[in-house]
Amino acid sequence: MILQAQVSEVAGILELTRACAKAMIAQNIFQWNEHYPSQEAFENDIERGELFVLKQENKLIGTVVISTHMDEEYVPIEWLTQNTNNYYIHRLAVRPNYQHKGYARQLMDYAEAFAKAKKAASIRLDTFSQNHRNQRFYEARGYQRLGSIFFPKQSKHPFYCYELVWP
Repeated sequence: MILQAQVSEVAGILELTRACAKAMIAQNIFQWNEHYPSQEAFENDIERGELFVLKQENKLIGTVVISTHMDEEYVPIEWLTQNTNNYYIHRLAVRPNYQHKGYARQLMDYAEAFAKAKKAASIRLDTFSQNHRNQRFYEARGYQRLGSIFFPKQSKHPFYCYELVWP
């Protein structure tokens, strides 16, 4: 079941994302670290009503942010659609021992249906250039890679920006 996250769940969400960071680092994917994702980011997401959690039998399995806010790092990208009524996906995470079971797909299905219901022109996101599994995941869903951005506190490597425009 996918629900809007509550402030009381932030500690569990942080534990989940730290477990994901540890698993990625073990695979030499240095995408998340002690700076990101942060408690403050999740609290802001909840305040804006943009953080969602996936639960199974009351256990936190995954999380995703579905936002209308465009980060300033995205401004230089030549997007496929106008910068109006777009949704942005951030901090998609599935607990490591639940990965490869379709939960990320379930979260993305939810996010895309959510954006379509709001009459969004597109969904945009970024993923780490060294995370080839994520790139394949988004490209298989029809997302088009458009350019690169940098988050210096996270990595010296770029993050690739993607956009999905409804057919």
